Amino acid sequence: MFRRSLALIVVLTLALVGTSFAREVQDYSKTIDNFKQSSDVRPVFDSAYGYAVYPTIGKGGLGIGASHGKGQVYVGGKVVGFTSLSDISIGFQAGGQAYSQMVFFEDKRAFDDFTSGNFEFGADAGAIAVQASAEASAGSEGASAGASSGGSGGSQATTSYYKGMLVFHIGKGGLMYQAAIKGQKYKYTPLN
Repeated sequence: MFRRSLALIVVLTLALVGTSFAREVQDYSKTIDNFKQSSDVRPVFDSAYGYAVYPTIGKGGLGIGASHGKGQVYVGGKVVGFTSLSDISIGFQAGGQAYSQMVFFEDKRAFDDFTSGNFEFGADAGAIAVQASAEASAGSEGASAGASSGGSGGSQATTSYYKGMLVFHIGKGGLMYQAAIKGQKYKYTPLN
């Protein structure tokens, strides 16, 4: 019974976001705008060399979990390639979740590391969760929400790059213990 439940969760997670790798440029402007609404994220757009956008990452698990998402990589506000991420995890986890993610590249060296073909964050990497504001709406990319850091008067997130990269999440729905980037494997294909 446990194996059937696990298999069902993994299959549904992968089906949620699709396993095909897009080769056509998509309009991810709503997701990008949602992140730009956060006072924690907005300044990073001006200083970063480039970024990767994942409008929807699906994650599910029951003891063993999996996540998958696809996105695009930008430099100078223009799409330069396609990316996908996936991971498999073992440990305390139960549930399912969907979230958006952005990976910012501090400089060309970080961009080159990420786009070298296969990239994986180490065990000590982390992400900054940005809360959705009341401006949530439904769009062509699924449920979307404006981002805000929450609280009153100032930024609550500590924004520091890890090996030249900075990661932000916005939850879209579901309930799960956490959305971690540890062990996420990224693939990159240049736009041609």
